[in-house]
Amino acid sequence: MNSIAIVDYGMGNLRSVSKALEHVDSSAAITVSSDPEVIRSASRVVVPGQGAMPHCMQALNEQGLRETIIEAARNKPFLGICLGLQMLFEESEEGGIQSLGILPGKVKKLKSGNITSHDNPKIKIPHMGWNQVHQTLKHPLWQGIEPDTRFYFVHSYYVATDESEIIAGSTDYPTPFTCAVAKDNIFAVQFHPEKSHSAGLALLSNFLKWVP
Repeated sequence: MNSIAIVDYGMGNLRSVSKALEHVDSSAAITVSSDPEVIRSASRVVVPGQGAMPHCMQALNEQGLRETIIEAARNKPFLGICLGLQMLFEESEEGGIQSLGILPGKVKKLKSGNITSHDNPKIKIPHMGWNQVHQTLKHPLWQGIEPDTRFYFVHSYYVATDESEIIAGSTDYPTPFTCAVAKDNIFAVQFHPEKSHSAGLALLSNFLKWVP
């Protein structure tokens, strides 16, 4: 039986993520937990998150979850969502803090100002709403999802990495930014699959079947 731990560090859209996973696999044992032992015993780990990176890292440290997440990202199928993507990288412009350093790169702020495009006369921050995801890497989690499918975003920061081989998806706003990464047993996305209707459910279903 699939056992999935959704990591609760006080900053995630936990109920929506849990309900979406239950929808795609009603037989799975899904637990929302901040207990390191429960997370370690699960066969798969999902780390969602919303909010500010400094608060995120503070919460992980205070709850003793920093090493637990690093361990999970090294040893079992791991899905990061939004902050769950950003925390994997080395540092963030948001608060100028060090993050987990599992993947190489930085978290940077989306630019606004006077940027315009034909389709959107004013680019607003945060980037909120539906946008196309360009699949840049063939991966089992994209199975059955058409290229340039729209997913739901809510964020002001994005990840930047020089390791192009880990970039699994990009989105234009209006210039391209990395919105999905994949390495070994890790898959992480900036968008919210739990809010992305059928495409998001397909990605979650693929994660539950994925054998890295």
